[in-house]
Amino acid sequence: MPKISILVAVYNSAAYLPQCLDSLLGQTLHDIEVLCVDDASTDNSLAILRDYAERDRRVKVFALDKNHGIAFARNVALSNASGEFICFVDSDDWLGPNALEAVCKTFTDEVDSVLFQVVLHYADGSEKVYPMPPFEALSGERAFVDSLTWKIHGVYAIRAAIHHAYPYDDALRTYSDENITRIHYLKSRKVAVCEGVYYYRQHSSSTTHRVSVRRFDYLLANERMRSQLVAMGTSEANLRCYETIRWQNLVGLYLFYYLHRHELSSTDRQEALSIMRHVWQTIHLQQVSPSLRRKFGYIPFRPSQPSLRSSWSSLRCPTRLLHRPSWFLFRPLWFLFRLQEELYFTLRALVGRNKEAK
Repeated sequence: MPKISILVAVYNSAAYLPQCLDSLLGQTLHDIEVLCVDDASTDNSLAILRDYAERDRRVKVFALDKNHGIAFARNVALSNASGEFICFVDSDDWLGPNALEAVCKTFTDEVDSVLFQVVLHYADGSEKVYPMPPFEALSGERAFVDSLTWKIHGVYAIRAAIHHAYPYDDALRTYSDENITRIHYLKSRKVAVCEGVYYYRQHSSSTTHRVSVRRFDYLLANERMRSQLVAMGTSEANLRCYETIRWQNLVGLYLFYYLHRHELSSTDRQEALSIMRHVWQTIHLQQVSPSLRRKFGYIPFRPSQPSLRSSWSSLRCPTRLLHRPSWFLFRPLWFLFRLQEELYFTLRALVGRNKEAK
């Protein structure tokens, strides 16, 4: 059994793969396995992977015939992982030479997850350390809460038994990996941090940076996260914390819509509004912080109890929502909420405060 398994999902990253794989195979800790899943790349990524596998038996390659997304690809790797601990490294990122050794030394009988030190690497060559408050170890529940606002990041290694019990949610192609990170923290007894460095390449073309309707999938991933928390029987306090974050995320995505709607097609604008309306109408407002609900810009303008639970197919076909009788009862309230948002962000624009989170 290797000490640690590294999951590497690969899609059209031939330009970066050698640096990534060299950093893994050059680790001071040799007892590793590198599980690479090519997600139907159209460049020569698969050829590079197979070349490395021929030269080093620690590299195992799996090729998918169809592109499924990063969560699915990581699950393929996870299902073949045999290490005591598991981490992921994206195919365009790389590790410092002693990163895995530092991670494994930090695990103790009570520590179930260990965070790397993350260094953000930009296209111009500049770098910045991801800022986190100093700590040695947190309870799993504290780490879960801190991860909701990115007080701590989501780049870590975890005890294999937990990861196998909670694989990636591949129902959504984007953002769902953040959900499983938070569940992993919540299921850990303690979450520690080590000195091992993970170099995280920043791309301006990534989903989280470009103007795309897929940015609103973040709200759908949030909704799936809530469902998972409920199914796990998590505490009311955690649900209140998360539902407050979901409400803040809704307003944050409306800012994105306010700033970039003219860059979206009419169909994409309709889909974005449909997703935001769905969240507005179904969120559990009784679990949102009362002080936030009274703040201009965050006033719900609707009853506290969710009244409409639309299916996933409805979300992907916005007009279905409009045909439901209950929707017409809420149209004036949705109009008031949108009017509030337009006024709120117009006023903020006048004083230069409409800045998107990076």
